Amino acid sequence: MKTPKAQSPTDRHTALVQSLGLAIADGRLPANSIVRLDELETQHNVSRSVVREAARVLSSKGMLASRRRFGTVVQPEDAWNLYDPQVIRWRLASSRRLEQLQSLNELRGAIEPQAARLAAERASWDAGSELVSLAARLWAAGQRGDQEEFLRLDVEFHAAVLHASGNAMFAQLQNLVAEVLTGRAQHGLMPQLPHHEALQLHVDVASAIQRGEASAAHAAMSRIVEQFAEEVGHIWSEHHPDAAPGPTRQHPSRQAVESDDAPQRPPSDAPLQRNS
Repeated sequence: MKTPKAQSPTDRHTALVQSLGLAIADGRLPANSIVRLDELETQHNVSRSVVREAARVLSSKGMLASRRRFGTVVQPEDAWNLYDPQVIRWRLASSRRLEQLQSLNELRGAIEPQAARLAAERASWDAGSELVSLAARLWAAGQRGDQEEFLRLDVEFHAAVLHASGNAMFAQLQNLVAEVLTGRAQHGLMPQLPHHEALQLHVDVASAIQRGEASAAHAAMSRIVEQFAEEVGHIWSEHHPDAAPGPTRQHPSRQAVESDDAPQRPPSDAPLQRNS
């Protein structure tokens, strides 16, 4: 019988970052709670250097901060780097998964249709042809029911559209879109077989970009993002029939008008909570 291999310091560091990141994203370590580094050493059986490095990584993502007289403090969500791929993964793994997917898909809806429009105006014929080829391979993988290949090609397709837009800032959002698409698949919120409309829409986007039809490319990509939200909501409802529907966001000024009891943001020096 083989003796289990001891974890290296790197492995222990990675595991601690993962554990703390998930706990913060899920609210088990709530905002303003104090994280005692000495307690983490004991709980996770790691050295002080491993704990400090894990805290440094989470601080770089805006999830922890050192505060004089208190120590290491969990930060509110609006301080986090919400575009960081690990933070996205942790949020999608939390109990608020549907809300996070809705939020991320709303961002996609603001960016990807415009990227498709710009791609139709700016992309070379070769880039358009590559998108058409990608869409054809995506269609074939979907028809075969090859989910792994479909996901790989779907991520590649959306990254290619963002790059073809000619906007470097749009192109850098490819990792965010990849995390959204991958997270949906990993958490069982993807249909067993892609709907025919979804496959056709990817072909429509690619064809419109190749032909230089900006409005058509924008419209088809908008519908892809809308259908993503519809599919996720439908599958979530099937898996969680008793769950309440996701929140409907309102403009802050409208909330204030409609409710005198609208929650106020706590001041920055709100009382800190100590976790037992």
